[in-house]
Amino acid sequence: MKHVTNDQLFILWFLFLLLTTSGCATVIAKYDNTAYRQSTSLKVDALALMDKATNSYTSQAIAIDALKININKAHEYARGRPKNKIISKQWLLLKDPKRHLLGGFLIRWKKKETLSTPFIREAKGNIALAFDQIIGLESGLIKQKNNQ
Repeated sequence: MKHVTNDQLFILWFLFLLLTTSGCATVIAKYDNTAYRQSTSLKVDALALMDKATNSYTSQAIAIDALKININKAHEYARGRPKNKIISKQWLLLKDPKRHLLGGFLIRWKKKETLSTPFIREAKGNIALAFDQIIGLESGLIKQKNNQ
C-alpha cells in the first residue's frame, strides 16, 4: 500500500472543496487560456528537468533557476486573477520548498547533488499529480465558461 503524504491529502481536500462548491459561479475565476497554457507547459518543463536529476544540480542550475522563475510567474499570474484563491494556493503548495512537491524536490536535489532514478520516478508521480490538479482546475473552467 502506497503512503499518502500530507501534500497529497491537502490536494485531495482542495478537490473536495472544488467539487462541493462547483455550482457556485463566484468561487472560481473564469477560464483563462494563458493560465491553462502556462500550467500545461510548466508541467512538461518540470518533469523533463526532473529526469536530469541523475546529473549534478550544479550542471542544471541555469535550467533550475529558469523553471523556478517561470513557476513564480505562473503563481503571480494566478494570484492576480480575481476569484482564483484555490489555484493560487495550489501553486504555493507546488513550489513550497518545505513540502514534498516540486519545491522540496529541488531542495533535495541541491542538498544531495544527484538523485536516484527510483526516487525521481516516485517524485515525478506526485509532482505530475499536483500539476494535474492545477490543470484540472483550469480545464474545468473551460466547461464552466461554456455552460454559463
